[in-house]
Amino acid sequence: MDTISLLALLLTLSAGFSILNHHTFRLPVTIGVLVFSLLASLLVMILNPLIPAYDLQALPRSMLGAINLPTALLNGALSLLLFAGATQVNVGHLRAKLASVAALSVLGTVLAVAFLATAAWYVFPLLGHAIPFTWCIVLGAILAPTDPVSVVGMLKRLGLPGPLQAVFAGESLFNDGVGVVIFGVTIGLATGDSQGVTASEIALSFCREAIGGGLLGALTGWLALRVLKGQRDQHIDLLTSLALATGTFSIANQLGMSGAIAVVVAGLCFGTSYSHSVFDEASRKELDIAWTLIDEVLNVLLFMLIGFEILEITPHLFTVLATLAVIPLSIAVRALSVLFSALPVHLRQWERGRVLGILTWGGLRGGISVSLALGLPPGDLRELLLPVCYGVVVFTIIVQGLTMERVARKLYPSSRLRTHSLR
Repeated sequence: MDTISLLALLLTLSAGFSILNHHTFRLPVTIGVLVFSLLASLLVMILNPLIPAYDLQALPRSMLGAINLPTALLNGALSLLLFAGATQVNVGHLRAKLASVAALSVLGTVLAVAFLATAAWYVFPLLGHAIPFTWCIVLGAILAPTDPVSVVGMLKRLGLPGPLQAVFAGESLFNDGVGVVIFGVTIGLATGDSQGVTASEIALSFCREAIGGGLLGALTGWLALRVLKGQRDQHIDLLTSLALATGTFSIANQLGMSGAIAVVVAGLCFGTSYSHSVFDEASRKELDIAWTLIDEVLNVLLFMLIGFEILEITPHLFTVLATLAVIPLSIAVRALSVLFSALPVHLRQWERGRVLGILTWGGLRGGISVSLALGLPPGDLRELLLPVCYGVVVFTIIVQGLTMERVARKLYPSSRLRTHSLR
């Protein structure tokens, strides 16, 4: 299948699922597309053994093989999705809560990896299959970071206080990069590729990727704004922002830095006070419309592919039981990581109960976790961990994503959403 035919098939399926969702479930578009792609995949899996003359899974599997979600997302679409999400963040609110965001995205992610790895290491033997602790750490690294695509999309539907939205979005944007860095280190330890590497070397590598990526993003973002200052062509604005997102991501990866963190910082530069002197109101509006469209199209395609990826999974009794066990564990771990990482920063100021509840239940996982899981090296451990990761991702998107508005209204009643501020 050539590239244009593949793109046409993906867009046709996503449009069809969106229309079906509009006339039936009326779920948020991305979640509705995910549900219909899951239902279509399950239908194919059920009918395939009943029609032995035809392999109904051949076409979707060839499509998934041609796309290669880990490569397409982690080395391609992620730069555009993160940039689009970063441009929607209120930089003023984010700057005011920068300590909270840093604690949640760095310390919180590290704690989540450690907590989930330890819990899984104790629980898996009880289910009949012991897994090495290093691979439990890999599982934690896959499921620890919240997904910016899911979280930013969810925030659009909620009327949460601005500072809380900035904490929510900022954490999801940055912990994504942190999670990918941790995964890269832990998978090397688990597979033996990083034997002999000391803790200091790991720490230096982490700092180079995270801090170096942030500095690179700030530099490229500032340079892009300087280039655009003084001209009033909206097409040039859009082309430059596209070049900034993809170029920053690519340069960071080539230099051994975190492309995810670099492109987030570059995107945040477009929301600074300096950027308001670069873009007039019309240019800003056109730029926002263009990036919103890019964001929504890529989101729909990504969630549809997540639904189809179930065809790559072979369920077993252990994986079903492990998934049912890890789902509540992941929620508990999310609560503990938020609690222990955020309290040192805002021990007295935070409304601990409500903020803890909203950040815990809103910790959705998504395409990043699925892509990392699909990128595991072939073998028995991949066959065991992939279904668990997939089950947790689908649960958080569908169950937590669809109930998040109800939780938000309960914790932050509508009469207070406009006036309440995170102190």
